[in-house]
Amino acid sequence: MKKPRAAVGSRHRKKASSQEGRERHNLSSNQAKPSAPDAGLSRRQKKVVLQAPVSSYHLFRDEAEVTVFRESLLSWYDREKRDLPWRRLAEGEGDLDRRAYAVWVSEVMLQQTQVATVIDYYTRWMQKWPTLQDLASASLEEVNQLWAGLGYYSRGRRLQEGARKVVEELEGHVPRTAESLQQLLPGVGRYTAGAIASIVFGQVTGVVDGNVVRMLCRVRAIGADPNSSLVSQQLWSLAQQLVDPIRPGDFNQAAMELGATVCTPQRPLCSQCPVQNLCRAYQRVEWEQLQASRSLPGSPDVEECASNNGQCQLCAPPTEPWDQTLGVANFPRKASRRPPRVECSAICVLEQSRALGDTQILLVQRPDSGLLAGLWEFPSVTVEPSGQHQRKALLQELQSWAGPLPATRLQHLGQVVHTFSHIKLTYHVYGLALGGQTPVTITPPGARWLTREEFRTAAVSTAMKRCSVCMRTNSQGPARVPKDPECLLRPARSSSAQASKSWIVSFSPTPAPMHLGLTVQPSDASGSPHSLRILLFNKVLIFAVALEIFHSLSSPLPPYL
Repeated sequence: MKKPRAAVGSRHRKKASSQEGRERHNLSSNQAKPSAPDAGLSRRQKKVVLQAPVSSYHLFRDEAEVTVFRESLLSWYDREKRDLPWRRLAEGEGDLDRRAYAVWVSEVMLQQTQVATVIDYYTRWMQKWPTLQDLASASLEEVNQLWAGLGYYSRGRRLQEGARKVVEELEGHVPRTAESLQQLLPGVGRYTAGAIASIVFGQVTGVVDGNVVRMLCRVRAIGADPNSSLVSQQLWSLAQQLVDPIRPGDFNQAAMELGATVCTPQRPLCSQCPVQNLCRAYQRVEWEQLQASRSLPGSPDVEECASNNGQCQLCAPPTEPWDQTLGVANFPRKASRRPPRVECSAICVLEQSRALGDTQILLVQRPDSGLLAGLWEFPSVTVEPSGQHQRKALLQELQSWAGPLPATRLQHLGQVVHTFSHIKLTYHVYGLALGGQTPVTITPPGARWLTREEFRTAAVSTAMKRCSVCMRTNSQGPARVPKDPECLLRPARSSSAQASKSWIVSFSPTPAPMHLGLTVQPSDASGSPHSLRILLFNKVLIFAVALEIFHSLSSPLPPYL
């Protein structure tokens, strides 16, 4: 059987970044007490700033302008702020540690994740673990199970590590300052520390996340790369200058709210912006429109950067001219991104029937570190994109977990493409049903058999749930699609124009009032025909289709599917 599990196949990956989600957009990961090399880097950065002073065009003129900005933004926030569960908890909680915990959980979940998605996860999390002590006593398996589908799974693990440190080493008290939060708690970076310190403890400290970056770059017409060291320092400096000394937490939330709901990446709602009169990007749009309407160019009607001769390090480079169609969305400059690394993996949905009549699926656990650490998945191996020898390698992996298996029953079901933050992974999904065989009752450590109902709530990634829909017909009939997800079919792009299209079955977390049970077997590279079985469980729907066919006998049959 199986010897102690090693990191095989797709599990050979670099350890995930310690700062994911919105921490990727904080533009600075300096620790509260930098080491000697960091201090040297800081001195070099200061030297660069001294050599290239920032133009006043990118700054606020005086305290009066800052005051107007604060008052306008806070007044808008008081009228327009969204009613969110973490805000209600924070506002109604008198205990500072419990309040800090409520904000901490929300800030971690919101990293690289939309508010609409987070609300349900946050509500279930706080119902299950309402205090730091409750979370500290939970198992990692429970944390992964609740976090499943939210992405960036190391966030949940680090959140629990931080809770245990507060309970076991800090006597249950959350650090009170941004500096100590960042220094003492694992996974808490500069942004998260500042958010907790300002919202919960009233520390006058600014924050910079992706929404604030976009808003500040437009308000002060900063067109240089926001990920550069100099621009990062300038954005944090502006955030600190602007934060309201009386309501720092509300101001920081207002700045993020403005970026999330009004100053959006595409199609920003400038007419609804409370600081429109102070926005240099909007002034630039008006000036460009004015110039375009004149028969002859006139003199500038708005202030411009005095150093805008190709030397200002906060202006857009001369190689990136103004795009009239983008408007204020010319700011900030879009940073060039490396394309995700392309990988391929072969996985197998191994099924066996039990005496009670239901079916079990084999899952194995990933290593404790790296991508999707600690989650469960179908047995898998890394393969070459060409697909050569993948069946043999996958069968060997399966046999190491479940013993001798009939190789002739291993059949290709389709492909599922899933993109992580830095990896585009194509899963070649196989199926193998152990019908008529003696059930496998002994499994090595790191493996377990689950029913499909148990699989629905297990600590598995979204990619595995998508792959599970490719379960093909076994000896007992079609594999049943889980009830909760709504099934969507779309053709996957093929690397070859000659290759047949494969089908990807993906999930939407919203339950459908009526859905079809689907079993999909797309064609593979060899060109075998597609097979699509559709089970119509609703008798009314079957009758409606039959009736429509009857009425259209004299005309070509319409493409219902």
